[in-house]
Amino acid sequence: MYMKKNKTALVHGNFNIIHPGHLRILKFAKDCADKLIVAVNSDKYASGAAFVPEKLRIEALKSNNYVDKVILNKQPIEKIILNLKPDIVIKGKEHETKINPEEKVIKKYGGNLIFSSGEATFSSLDLVEKELGQSNVKKFSINRKFMDRYKISIKKIKKTIKDFSKLRVLVIGDLIVDNYIFCEALGMSREDPSIVVKPQNSKMYLGGAGIVAAHAANLNAKTFFITVANNDKAGKFAEKELKKNQVETFFFYDKVRQTTIKNKYRSNNKTLFRVNDLIQSSIPIGVQKKILDKVKKLKNKIDLIVFSDFNYGVLPQYLVNKICSECKKLNIIIVADSQSSSQIGDITRFKNVDLITPTEYEARVSIKNQDDGLAVISSKISKSTGVKKILLKLAQDGVFIHEGSNKKVINDTLPALNNNPKDVAGAGDCFLITSSMALALKSNIWEMSVIGSLSAAIQISRTGNSPLNVKELINDLNQI
Repeated sequence: MYMKKNKTALVHGNFNIIHPGHLRILKFAKDCADKLIVAVNSDKYASGAAFVPEKLRIEALKSNNYVDKVILNKQPIEKIILNLKPDIVIKGKEHETKINPEEKVIKKYGGNLIFSSGEATFSSLDLVEKELGQSNVKKFSINRKFMDRYKISIKKIKKTIKDFSKLRVLVIGDLIVDNYIFCEALGMSREDPSIVVKPQNSKMYLGGAGIVAAHAANLNAKTFFITVANNDKAGKFAEKELKKNQVETFFFYDKVRQTTIKNKYRSNNKTLFRVNDLIQSSIPIGVQKKILDKVKKLKNKIDLIVFSDFNYGVLPQYLVNKICSECKKLNIIIVADSQSSSQIGDITRFKNVDLITPTEYEARVSIKNQDDGLAVISSKISKSTGVKKILLKLAQDGVFIHEGSNKKVINDTLPALNNNPKDVAGAGDCFLITSSMALALKSNIWEMSVIGSLSAAIQISRTGNSPLNVKELINDLNQI
């Protein structure tokens, strides 16, 4: 390995798709030098070898942590090299036995041509064809009998989605930052039965209640967000992302509490394992009172409150009760979700709200019942909480719908719209906010379920949490 000492490295190519082979050669190049320049062949110069527009190829490389500078190459690479005079030019190992026109130019000024031992042979075109062959293109299907049974009109669903812009939404809950570490899986350790991985790249995403608020804002609702965080790296990232997504955010600080961050190690579109950095104790009573004071100031400006509870201490029972008491007087719609995938939560602590959206697991844990069917589980939760509308999320099996009153109880199931997920993280957050917003616009529970299910289907078709927008909801609605 060459010592850095202010050296510059150059890598060049088409870069249609940034695949694992590219990541390895870029990391190798960055390890060899202080500054890494990547020359991307223009559409015209690459001719038929470039099937992704040059602008998109450049943007992809600019977002890579290893790359310091990206330039567009419109001429033979020898001229670029002669102009830049990089200390090192790096090519893939497969070029070592071939004629390399760069070599003569590099020798003229005393540079070095290195063939990366970290490169692997990949075809971007093959990868694209494989990806399309797996049919993760957004083609969702909905049960037509369900649509007909409840006289659900696609036209009405579209209108509701477009009317999201009329809403004023307040999201309160635990802020989480998801840090995706994309890895190459090296295999199993010989010393102990553990997986060995090599990190290649990483990317942060808004998570928790933060992404719920970002979804609402990108669906054109006036959105407020109240949470507890810290002025650390994750907190600053979240604050910047929320501002970018036009969420009016109120951060309250607890000196002993860091911003919750979940490190997800992923390989081949699968999460290998997760490391959570968090504090689960309740926020101090002083911080609770400050939050309550802020809610009191906002309550005349909102139509909908969404409790996005991850059970990390931001929503103690005292605070929940006080907020509900204040806002029910104004007939503000209140919805609650209490996630407990890796911790213990209790959805039944949200009394007399308008809608709850637990998973089957969360529902069963809350009432300590592993035996009864979903209809009985829903009825018992409804009786315990006073909540009439319950949407029970069943993962790949869709959603179980329960609506009850003193006169009538209705149950039904809507199957999942997307049975080929890429990344299931964030599906519940999408479902929560869109079904809640539909409820605030007076949609019935069947229409709410369709809108929530469509949102979840879109979310799991991509990697990482990205805010939804009205255009993609409408476009994908046209496909079902």
